[in-house]
This record gives sequence, C-alpha cells and structure tokens, in this order.
Amino acid sequence: MHPAYSVIFFTTASGAGYGALILLGINAMFGHLPADRWLGFAAMGVALGLVTAGLLSSTLHLGHPERAWRAVSQWRSSWLSREGVLALITFVPAGLFGIGWVFAGQTGGVWAWFGGGAAVLSVLTVYATGMIYASLKPIPRWNNRWVTPIYLAFSLATGAIWLYALLRLFGLNPYPLAIFGAVMGAAAWAAKHGYWRFIDSAPATATTGSATGLGDQKPVRLLEAPHLEENYLQREMGFQIARKHAEKLRRVALTCGVIGLVLLLIAAASSGAPGVLAAVAATVLSALGVLVERWLFFAEAKHAVTLYYGNESV
Repeated sequence: MHPAYSVIFFTTASGAGYGALILLGINAMFGHLPADRWLGFAAMGVALGLVTAGLLSSTLHLGHPERAWRAVSQWRSSWLSREGVLALITFVPAGLFGIGWVFAGQTGGVWAWFGGGAAVLSVLTVYATGMIYASLKPIPRWNNRWVTPIYLAFSLATGAIWLYALLRLFGLNPYPLAIFGAVMGAAAWAAKHGYWRFIDSAPATATTGSATGLGDQKPVRLLEAPHLEENYLQREMGFQIARKHAEKLRRVALTCGVIGLVLLLIAAASSGAPGVLAAVAATVLSALGVLVERWLFFAEAKHAVTLYYGNESV
C-alpha cells in the first residue's frame, strides 16, 4: 500500500492524544490529578491538540475533503464511519472535563466523570481506528489479530510518554506514569516484533490461481499488462518496498523505541534539568520510532488487487 503521510501522521498523533486523554480521565476518576489550572490548560491542550491535528490531517488524503462529513453516515457497516462518530462524540466529555479543570480549577466530582467518559470513548475510538485496517480481508497483513491490540498499546504508551514529559516541565515527577509508559511501550514493541514475524511467515491467502478461478494446480502467469500506463490502483495498492530496506527500517524503529524507553526510565530516576531533558528526548525518539513503524505498516501491506498486475500471491 502507498504510505500516505497524512494518514501516518493521523494515526500517530491522534493515537498519542487519545492515549493521553485515557490516562488523564482515569487519574481524574481515582483522584490522582492535580487541580492546577495551568497544568490543565497545557495537558488538555496537548491531548486535544494532537487529536485535532491528527483528525484534520486524515482529511488531506481524501479526494474531496469538503465531503468528509459524509463518512459518519455509514456507522452501521463501516469502521471508518464508527471511528468518525466516536471521535466527534469524544470531544464533548473531553471539552467539559477541560472546562472544569481550566476554568473551575477542579478535577473531581462531576468533572472527573466527564474525564472518565472521555477515557472510555477514547479507548473505543482507537479500537475503531485499528479495526478499520484489521477488518480489510483483501489485505492479509492487516486482517489479523495483531493489528488492533498494537494500535491500542502504542496509543497508551505514547500518550503516557507525552504526558510524563509535560509533567516534568511543570516540575513534577510522577514515577508510576513513567513506569506505565515503559511497560506499555515494551509491550507494544514486543507485539510489533511478533507481528513482523507473523507476516514474514504467514502463508499466502490468495494467489493468481485463486484470484482468476483457474486453481493452483498449474502456475498462472500474467500474459499482458491490463493497462498501458500506471493507474490509480497500481499507485495506491501496488506500492512495494524491498525486503532489505524493510529490515533496516524495522531495526531503526525498534532502536528508536527501545532507546526512548531507556531514556524514559532514566528521566524517572533523575531530578532537575537532566530528568527533564531525558523525558523530552524519550518523547522525540518514541515518536520517531512509531512514525517509522507506521510507515512500514502501510508500505509492507499487499492488496489482493495486485494479483491482476503481476504479483503471484498476497
């Protein structure tokens, strides 16, 4: 699949934003959130800013962005539509929670319930985002049990890392949040490694024989290209990346992710400026690792339609 940068940014930025909202809402429900208005302004600004920037970026991949509102009308059958509906609804309790924190200076009581509602809806939104891809049967590398849990794990991990760095800038050092981010990050990268092993060893689910109905008893080869020039399907569905390049990028993503987690733990154990710098560096490296991981997620995917353009199996 062609890696669309707008969609890559959308899934990484909004994932981190929703992860931050989940953690803020949960901490509010348990009474662990400081009622500091400036902290609330910064935390909600970062979380909602990431979510909003990601959602707006996703519309850039549309042929007619002005028609994006129509996507929410098919929520009964489309995960994309369900994600859109959930994303819009989430702004309501998240906005009310932010109002209580910033303007009323409170994070408990009814405001905490708004935070909890935002957390639940954020989980559902990220789940729907993962299911957009996991539900696509023509793309076997997406249509498996690994995809959605990985989206949720990276969302929580990156959200925790962003929040921790922000809190360090405010002079706070919430050790449990750093440990949670490190554990979720390790789980996310471990799951991603498992996903890569799975797609490398999984048998082909479709071949030129099954696609044409001629069977697999004898090899079916392309005699003549269906088009004289490259078309939309080939540009969007036929993107290919060399195996050696994919291996290098996998190592880059894992290296950035692991170093980011190590820096996060160093930040938790450090005080003053060194701890703040380590937290910020952990955020940058973790974000870079997830961006590379997400680029590979699209670049390594193979759509069944490519069987009609020369691919022998997907």
